[in-house]
Amino acid sequence: MNNEEIYDAIVVGTGITGGWAAKELCENGLKTLVLERGPIVKHIEDYKTMNDDPWNYPLKGELSKEDKKKQHIQNRVGWAPKEDNKHFFVNDLEHPYEEIKRFDWIRGYHVGGRSLTWGKQSYRWSDIDFKANKKDGNGVDWPVRYKDISPWYDKVEEYIGVSGQNLGLKQLPDGIFQPPMGLNCVEEALKESMASSFDDGRLLTIGRAAHLTDKNAKFEGRNPCQYRNRCSRGCPFGGYFSSNSSTLPAAERTGNMTLRPNSIVHEVVYDAKTKKATGVKIIDALTNEKIEYKAKVIFLCASAMASVGILLQSKSERFPNGLGNDSNVLGRGIMDHHYQLGASAKVDGFLDKYYKGRRPNGFYIPRFVNLDKKTSRKEYLRGFGFQGGASRGNWSEAIAEMGYGAELKEHILKPGQWQIGATGFGEMLPHDDNRVMLSKTKKDKWGLPQLAFDVEFKENELNMRKDILITIEETFKAAGFKDVSTYDNSTGPGLGIHEMGGARMGHSAKTSIVNKYNQIHSVPNVYVTDGAFMSSSSCVNPSLTYMAFTARAANHAAKEFKAGAFS
Repeated sequence: MNNEEIYDAIVVGTGITGGWAAKELCENGLKTLVLERGPIVKHIEDYKTMNDDPWNYPLKGELSKEDKKKQHIQNRVGWAPKEDNKHFFVNDLEHPYEEIKRFDWIRGYHVGGRSLTWGKQSYRWSDIDFKANKKDGNGVDWPVRYKDISPWYDKVEEYIGVSGQNLGLKQLPDGIFQPPMGLNCVEEALKESMASSFDDGRLLTIGRAAHLTDKNAKFEGRNPCQYRNRCSRGCPFGGYFSSNSSTLPAAERTGNMTLRPNSIVHEVVYDAKTKKATGVKIIDALTNEKIEYKAKVIFLCASAMASVGILLQSKSERFPNGLGNDSNVLGRGIMDHHYQLGASAKVDGFLDKYYKGRRPNGFYIPRFVNLDKKTSRKEYLRGFGFQGGASRGNWSEAIAEMGYGAELKEHILKPGQWQIGATGFGEMLPHDDNRVMLSKTKKDKWGLPQLAFDVEFKENELNMRKDILITIEETFKAAGFKDVSTYDNSTGPGLGIHEMGGARMGHSAKTSIVNKYNQIHSVPNVYVTDGAFMSSSSCVNPSLTYMAFTARAANHAAKEFKAGAFS
């Protein structure tokens, strides 16, 4: 590579948003350098565990004590990492950060990033979400509304393939969906119970997931979901959307993309004379070589906290507190969603019924609180939804001395009792004193300052958590489920893996970092389109919204570039 070349664009990161930025910029004809701080992961070829079974691992997939030490923070999430996907999560000893207050930063540094391990839940925001800050006075007003983003939701859904069901809800706009996955018999029973037991608008639907379900649909290089539920290992069929199976190959097909892995971007270079960015500085992760790459347009898609960290490190005489930080709000308003609380129960009956395949999806209960006078809550603002599922036991009868010979075989082959569970995902307000900063004393192995997190759930969030537990308990009991048990694990933010904020979008450089097109107010050739730009969090999974804004911003950048705005 020639680092003297001036690229049309540089994209930092290859995850959900980096892949989309690369695709849109390259398809618009821009010569684009894509930088990823981790190693290459080639679609299919590098999914080393994609066909493994539990018996292929000595600990049935669990991490060894040594691996748990290496991934002691990643392991906080509980369901990951495992032996079959630990290579898609960082080594915490090599990538430390400072926790002023507990913050669970779950990451993957490799080409594709967390697009290989995400939950694929894909929901649109509504105007209720975009207007919330202005309505209740928390955070800054979004400079966009649903009508501005709706066409880009259309574009993204059509391209990635989202299975789901239109419901006609004002709080959860309908979309362009592939056929919905099916609910099982217990989930259908809960759906019917909710409809007959409550008049507050609560309902149940199948999750809206970025999985191909239409067997006749044509998606280049991708095939329908095979219901293996081995998604976090990388899908050789391309059944679910990832950068590796979809957007990066699309960018590569244009001939306009140059991909450089093992490139740790730590600074955006600013030219005070032109009042524009000229490129980025990187450290080669393997050789420690320091290189500067130049471009007319910069897209930060490194993941929310990483992009904020890059901006904080991008200091100059013009921006002594970080690039674009005229408002001193860079790093503030960090959010995540509530997680690790909900309920489980046992379900009598339905013993003559089962289900086919391993559905990589669950049911969804959309937000139904604080939408009108009837559903208002005095104790807290905003709302929450639930994700969950029902299944038949865990075959625990096969353990130890519970059966011998023919009796053991009979126990193994007989499914257990039906069980059901649901987890609450609640909105977190954009508090300015929830912030991330550069550590004053701690550095990483490359000599760069670590990030320091000072983020916590506050009164509004804690009050909402109480109602989440009350709501799901009464919902399960109304359905006649037995032994309903609620849980609320003591955690800090982060475990929802929906961390966002820090370079928020707004009307003015006095109160925000980026404008309505994701451009830094005072450095318009730098776009921030990962979760860092979020000014509020809603209560739905955010990745679809990140992608829609990224596609919109990349097309805006291409138009501006061709008009000579960045020359």
